[in-house]
Amino acid sequence: MVVWGGYDGTMDVDTGGRYDPVQDRWLATSTSGAPQGRSYHSFAWTGNRMVVWGGSSGALDNLNTGGRYDPSTDTWTATTLGGGPSARWHHTGVWTGSLMIVWGTSGRPRAGVLHDDTSRR
Repeated sequence: MVVWGGYDGTMDVDTGGRYDPVQDRWLATSTSGAPQGRSYHSFAWTGNRMVVWGGSSGALDNLNTGGRYDPSTDTWTATTLGGGPSARWHHTGVWTGSLMIVWGTSGRPRAGVLHDDTSRR
């Protein structure tokens, strides 16, 4: 299980943890290359990576950025912005088996966009 981002009561964070159920321990995720701290973002598990998109920053600015986290190497890679969803928060992200679908928001627009992660496996 990977947990990342959110609000710690003071600010949006760009930190997280990986839980190892066999060892019953948590390991911190790397912050090197991690997306900007955020809350109300979406994420999807691809089977070997966590993809994060959107959310809001501490100033309640909607974000149109994201990242891919690989727990086997503890590394982050930025997602491409070309053709990506507009800035949004309180939206949904689901993994279809080959694409991340990002849909909805608390504001406008309500359009959906697909993120193809298959070439990055």
